[in-house]
Amino acid sequence: MERKTHKAKGIYNGMDKDLKNKTLQELQEITESFGVKPYITKYIFSFIHQKSINDINLISTLPKELRAKLTEAGYFISQLKIVKKLSDPDGTIKYLFETADGNKIETVLLDENKRKTICLSTQIGCRLGCRFCATGYLKFQRNLTAGEIIDQVNSISKDADCKINNIVFMGMGEPFANYDDTVKTVRILASPFGKNIGIRRQTISTVGIPEGIRKLANEDISPRLAVSLHAHNDKIRKKIVPSAGKYPLVRILNAMRFYNNKTGRRITIEYCMIDEINDSRDCAKGLADILADFNASVNLIEYNPHPGCDFKPADRNKIKIFKDILMRYGLETIVRFRRGRSIKAACGQLGADMIKIEKKS
Repeated sequence: MERKTHKAKGIYNGMDKDLKNKTLQELQEITESFGVKPYITKYIFSFIHQKSINDINLISTLPKELRAKLTEAGYFISQLKIVKKLSDPDGTIKYLFETADGNKIETVLLDENKRKTICLSTQIGCRLGCRFCATGYLKFQRNLTAGEIIDQVNSISKDADCKINNIVFMGMGEPFANYDDTVKTVRILASPFGKNIGIRRQTISTVGIPEGIRKLANEDISPRLAVSLHAHNDKIRKKIVPSAGKYPLVRILNAMRFYNNKTGRRITIEYCMIDEINDSRDCAKGLADILADFNASVNLIEYNPHPGCDFKPADRNKIKIFKDILMRYGLETIVRFRRGRSIKAACGQLGADMIKIEKKS
């Protein structure tokens, strides 16, 4: 109960006192006000992010007096609650977390040839309403704080007792609709005094928000960028991504070109293969045409059904033909087949169980 009270007073009333939500520099600014030397700040940061400590009083290297002063000043370390954990035979694990204000999010741990990747959520619900995505059918509640995004990593790495190799911001929500906390998370996770997950081992995925793509290009860090196009023209894209009306393809492509030119980094194009919607040979040729002058590769993703949407997955033979066409045009292309589908952890399925709950209520 005490943790929830602190959380409510701290973050939701605009007085952020969560130490997990701080970069090393921000944490140092706080501790300096208590007369703490920089090396002590690094101890605090490493206890939070390397040892996954969620209680100031458990940071044993701190003097008791300092721990008491931090607590009295309202500082705390947030923690998500693991409500449920589901495992798929392919090694995928899905976690259901509860936030301090009672909301639910889902996060996925993927095991790919002994490399551990976490698919992070950045929002509770989503406003964009993409039809292929279960989260889009949930009501948007709020953005997650950087501390809440980070704790998905801390909690899972501790629960699974494993080192996390890669991070993908591809879970619930649109990362660029929560830009500041998403990029802050990248910085904190990359810190050598924390999880030390390299910038280039972190991928931010967007449905295509031009301003976010341009803003990321101007950052002093360059995490990987993935853009969910799902179509080669606006007519088809609007059937899949309602936000295509607000963010037409030409604006997205111009932002991608700016990103390529500014950073020199390759962009991953994500393309969900949906039967009789975007899986034709003409669609493949159209996609190859619009990407002809980009430094980009393509991930073809099998559509994963979920309640509320009548889309069907494209035939696997059609996916192969689609891939072959892109490859002939010189686009590096891979197919991402379903993983974690039995536990609704596959791409586009996060939040699917919550849709069922809403329909019954």
